Amino acid sequence: MLNTPGGPSAPASATQVLVAGAGPVGLTAAHELARRGLRVRVVDAAPGPARTSRAVATHPRTLETYDQMGIVDDVLPRGRRNQAFTMYAGGRRRVRLEADYATMPTRYPYTLVVGQTETEDALRTALARLGVRVEWGVRLVDFTQDARAVHARLRHADGREERCTASWLVGCDGGHSTVRKRLGLELLGESSETWMLADAPVDTGVVPDSIYWAHTGRQSLMMVPYARDGHWRLLDTAPAARAGEPGRAEEQFSRKLSAGLGHRVRVGEASWTSVFTFQQRMVERMQDGRVLVAGDAAHVHSPASGQGMNTGIQEAYNLAWKLAMVEQGHAGRALLDTYSEERVPLGAALLGSTRTATALVQLKNALAGVVLPLALSLVHAVRPLRRAVQRKVLGGMSGLRIGYRTSSLTTAAPCSRLADAGAVLMSAREPVRGPAPGTRVTAAPVHHGDGRAFRAELRDPRWTLLLAAGGRGPGDGPAGVAVTAAAQYGEWLSVRTVGGSGPDGPAPLADPDRRLRDALGLVPGGWLLVRPDGYAAARGTLLTRPVLRRALAPLRTPVPLAGEAPREPVPAMAAAAHDLEDR
Repeated sequence: MLNTPGGPSAPASATQVLVAGAGPVGLTAAHELARRGLRVRVVDAAPGPARTSRAVATHPRTLETYDQMGIVDDVLPRGRRNQAFTMYAGGRRRVRLEADYATMPTRYPYTLVVGQTETEDALRTALARLGVRVEWGVRLVDFTQDARAVHARLRHADGREERCTASWLVGCDGGHSTVRKRLGLELLGESSETWMLADAPVDTGVVPDSIYWAHTGRQSLMMVPYARDGHWRLLDTAPAARAGEPGRAEEQFSRKLSAGLGHRVRVGEASWTSVFTFQQRMVERMQDGRVLVAGDAAHVHSPASGQGMNTGIQEAYNLAWKLAMVEQGHAGRALLDTYSEERVPLGAALLGSTRTATALVQLKNALAGVVLPLALSLVHAVRPLRRAVQRKVLGGMSGLRIGYRTSSLTTAAPCSRLADAGAVLMSAREPVRGPAPGTRVTAAPVHHGDGRAFRAELRDPRWTLLLAAGGRGPGDGPAGVAVTAAAQYGEWLSVRTVGGSGPDGPAPLADPDRRLRDALGLVPGGWLLVRPDGYAAARGTLLTRPVLRRALAPLRTPVPLAGEAPREPVPAMAAAAHDLEDR
């Protein structure tokens, strides 16, 4: 049975996107595709939702993404907010690293410790509100593709096979991905270590307001507090017991944590344990024709810094708005090329950072027991060093420093030639303030005061063009350009006039005290183009037709802005979306 936003009885041929995998990545992709009006089907080979959690850390950038998706208020009450990382060595507390987001402003300056099962439940609930329900016990067996569609073979739990045709297939089916294997995408990298995870009640003297790392002299362990009082996620980097051996894991954790923390620790009966060998691998591309992969289907790595789920969710969000624009004919097929272009380098960087984090977390060096207490005591004593370490650790984990400055979708500051850019000399000399193209707009200090109107605008699934009221320029001026853009591109572009009223431009966005314009660096007539995922794509000091056309050019929109002829042929979007060449 097919589930779509229009109801569960639509024919299979109506499927626009088939999503394989109903973990956090697949659910995010399905939610964002459905939120943009696409008919989505989600299948998963498992008989039902997972009962245990691999991932437990949701970092600030993912919380910002949840805010844009409109689900953050469903997730926050389910977890515990963590703002510290405390390190023990030689049985003593050596240093506590407090969260320091001074250089990375965000509305969510913490990591939310929440079980993956809870995250998935919140995502499924949000997806169901859009009329899409997961089809459990339905396995993707095989597929083929041609220029117009993907033809999938599905096997139901009762053995019945079904043929499904969709415009696109998105593989979010984990580390053993059928989609990746059928495409012949090789996971490149290396095997790594065997660790143990456990969820258990712990009787310990430490306060559950921090993630704890404890070195025993030969190895290290980690403790992460759940929202449920007294319950922790435990990680052993050198397990001796095997999962499933009654009492062995609890005894092992109790003994090692007691040695690492320097006082008696008793670990109660674990609700779940798992011994696993993780790998550090990734694919070199994430798309083949009408088939794309995301999450663990594209890269697998150490859980040391809690990046796997967060990275996959960011990928799904990045992909969904691009796929929707192409499928709906608002952009050319080349837009999808930017998915691999933007995300593969980030995946490669992630492997490097998690490899380093893995080495630091397990720290098996023979001299560690001697050198480590001294090093950590130095970090504790020297405040500038401690702050530098705090910001370095947070910068790598939080996702707040991820950007797309070199992306094909990012347009540098407009040309200063008056005839082309229409810039005013005085404003052209002003230093550029606010978010630079390629960075997240929420990196600007937009979190003070109310800010609800701007956050609501970021939840709009379309692109956003922000125009600062009061500008004057050639022709009908910035307001006239904005009105024209809103009329022509309104299906995929939200045009807002910051701080103005009706005559100043379309859809006024209240800013009575100029705090939003100041934060975004908008002078009168200035503009900022924001991608659907909240990253700045382009900006300028005066909105004119030429500069806006240049900023929108990477999308290959079907119709040029009124009054401007394209500088090169623009392909018909229907052909780009449905008559793709064979690969």
